[in-house]
Amino acid sequence: MSLRLVVQDRGHELAGVAREGEAWAAAARRTVASLHVEPVPLDLSGEVKRFVVDHDNRVAVRAMTRGDLPEVVRWRQSEHLHRWWASDGEPTAERVAAQYGPSIDGMTPTRMWIAEVNGRSVGFVQDYRVGDYPEYAVLGPDPTAIGVDYALAEEWSGRGLGVRVLWAWMLRARHRFPEATAYFAAPDHRNAASLRLLAKVGFTEGLWFDEPQEDGSVDTVVGCTLDVRRVLG
Repeated sequence: MSLRLVVQDRGHELAGVAREGEAWAAAARRTVASLHVEPVPLDLSGEVKRFVVDHDNRVAVRAMTRGDLPEVVRWRQSEHLHRWWASDGEPTAERVAAQYGPSIDGMTPTRMWIAEVNGRSVGFVQDYRVGDYPEYAVLGPDPTAIGVDYALAEEWSGRGLGVRVLWAWMLRARHRFPEATAYFAAPDHRNAASLRLLAKVGFTEGLWFDEPQEDGSVDTVVGCTLDVRRVLG
């Protein structure tokens, strides 16, 4: 059974369909193939999957370096982000360096990325194979899934860029983990903005569960899973 989709481009809407077994991203590219442009998600949470051609913003992710840590500290110290990372302790320069430095240096299974919009750093993403962390693998539905956490700087929030950042990470992850069939995120159940963002890029909500935190507390989070083949192909 086919699925309807729409690609918006400079005020026009191009209607298309995803054929049975065809990934949504592939169907969107086929819909605008004659324009030689790359559509990106606008909102994939509804019955009609909505994409857009963004002519103004170039969004990418690159490997984080230790030179990025002062900016990460600033972002983490903002109330916008700190409330969701409070269990990690006060985000001092020393604590943030201790938390992310080993991953930046390739000493842990987690990889750190900086998100950029038109060359300007706007946030960060971290990813890992869920099964590489046994204490968390038992909580998720699939230990072979690729786990992802993300944060957008306060001054860049509310512009619709979060969808673009996650999509840029997803496209990169597709090449880095070609065997992965699922991506997994687990935001705090109170973080409505994050849950909405995940829905817009194609994640579906699953079970709520209690996740142990660095300080010994427990947060209730919502397991959200993306079917890689269905969305990206």
